[in-house]
Amino acid sequence: MKFIEVARVFDLVEKESSRTEMTKLLAGLFDKASPGQAAIIAYLTLGELNPTYVGTQFNFALKSMIKVLAKFLGRTEQTIKSDENKLGDLGLVIQGYEVTDPKTELSLNDVESCLQNFLKISGDGAVEKKEKFLLDLFSKLDSCSIKYVVRIILGKLRLGFSDMTLLDAFSWMHAGDKSIRKQLEEAYNICVDIGLVVKKLKEDGLKKIEKQAIVPGIPLRPAAAERLASARAIYEKLGKCIAQPKLDGFRLQVHVDNTKSRPRVNFFSRNLQDMSSMFPDLKKAVLDLKVKTLIAEGEAISFDVQTGTFLPFQETVKRRRKHDIEQTAQDFPLKLYFFDLLYLNGQSYLDKTHEERRTKLLTIASTKKEDTVFVIEEKKINSIKELEDYFEENITQGLEGLVVKKTDAIYKAGKRNFNWIKLKRQESGHLDDTIDCVILGYYGGKGKRAAFGIGAILAGIYNKKIDGFQTVAKIGTGFTDSEWRELKVKCDKLKVINRPKDVECVKGLYPDVWVSPEIVCSIRADEITLSPAHSAGKSEDEDGLALRFPRFMSYRPDKSAHEATTDVEIKELYALQFQGKDKRTKKVKSRRVSKDEEIGRKIRSIF
Repeated sequence: MKFIEVARVFDLVEKESSRTEMTKLLAGLFDKASPGQAAIIAYLTLGELNPTYVGTQFNFALKSMIKVLAKFLGRTEQTIKSDENKLGDLGLVIQGYEVTDPKTELSLNDVESCLQNFLKISGDGAVEKKEKFLLDLFSKLDSCSIKYVVRIILGKLRLGFSDMTLLDAFSWMHAGDKSIRKQLEEAYNICVDIGLVVKKLKEDGLKKIEKQAIVPGIPLRPAAAERLASARAIYEKLGKCIAQPKLDGFRLQVHVDNTKSRPRVNFFSRNLQDMSSMFPDLKKAVLDLKVKTLIAEGEAISFDVQTGTFLPFQETVKRRRKHDIEQTAQDFPLKLYFFDLLYLNGQSYLDKTHEERRTKLLTIASTKKEDTVFVIEEKKINSIKELEDYFEENITQGLEGLVVKKTDAIYKAGKRNFNWIKLKRQESGHLDDTIDCVILGYYGGKGKRAAFGIGAILAGIYNKKIDGFQTVAKIGTGFTDSEWRELKVKCDKLKVINRPKDVECVKGLYPDVWVSPEIVCSIRADEITLSPAHSAGKSEDEDGLALRFPRFMSYRPDKSAHEATTDVEIKELYALQFQGKDKRTKKVKSRRVSKDEEIGRKIRSIF
């Protein structure tokens, strides 16, 4: 397969607004490819050369790419920079110039191999070597292919979909519809390598996919907890159960493999990024465990050595860094609380009950809090009062609350269900929980903020069904002056000219600057209200939902945009506000409003 074939399909996908048609275009491309090529394409569509948990860091700046294109096109760097400012995308700049098509077209494998070699260039004079390398590569490509190579290297491919759409495309490729999507997602949930899934499907068929096993070193998609409003509601749902403290730290998936000549430890974040190099202290402690292979979930949290108390998440997050790691480990030491076992010594524990997984976990780690790595405490709950008392005990200690679990529940990778239920501070009629939102754009500042160039942000939530983002709030409070400046820098790195096609937004809310949906932040609000303007959870017969008096709390670098609060969760939180307040515990249908009243409501929802 020629690379130009891939680039042309990317072009068609970029111009297509229908999710179904996008999926069919991708399915056709995967169908033509060999198993190995299909894996490469799967990575490329997400702007990667590798599985997302490995990541791809080209370390090549926009300024350097401008220099390369200026030389290649015979123009000045200022001209190319001016073109980029107008178009908002350096990939589009190349299409404005006449490029001589090469005599021979490079294959997909050729281009992928070139990009892998480009990644390996390092050391003295690396930038100059990379520039020369790209000039040579571009001379062998047509303008459409160069466009996508440039975007991939700069991390700005942004075709407008995630791995969830790719699973749909694999199903269309194999079955002609979405009928095998469930089996594909279940395989992907326990082996998060999108290229491996499509390669195996093309090579061995669906039966092999259905037998996908856990692979140490490749993360599983983590299970997630549901929400209920009160201890009473949770106990009525679960009956006798167990409760564990809810810690405000890094959720880590820990992989240990001692079967190799060189023992291997991986720490994967909640959004399945490999953070292994950031935790040398935890690595040493985990290697002391007497296991051959292990996959366990835990929460890493910083603590004050003097007082023995936990530090806020903002302090723990300082461990997420690439430089001065050893010193930071001393300044912000961590404890790792294991709370679940997924795999041990070659055996999967996903189909074991919580009680069985817990019992086995206690054979490899203790509950001694003087250790660096240990098993989190849990309490058996036999009544509503016991759950209420244990909740108050943990809140008094400064913790977020509890995670309440069914003792006979198996582990459902990648699923969110009532096997686990979060119990956090909740006041009847008000929202007292944070929402993880994605920044979609920003508005120019007024008054003092005019100097910052930013005065408010447009925030959204994730909708898995459409594999896109829906607006939920316009936020202008919670930032200090320095944080406004910092935020503008963050946003401008992700600036795009037009509304991303995976963002649903009414024109009345369009920001001054659109941002690729990548930055996740924690937002607190007084409550969730119905809104005809915002698109979160909106349907033909229901208004959308919006946050009332929203304010920024912190960034969530441990979460990807697709790990943000979902439309399903926002609807549940909306309904929870009314439990105990009145009988409105289910969906609240939007009432028909007059044109004048609707306009008034739109204005109020925006401001």
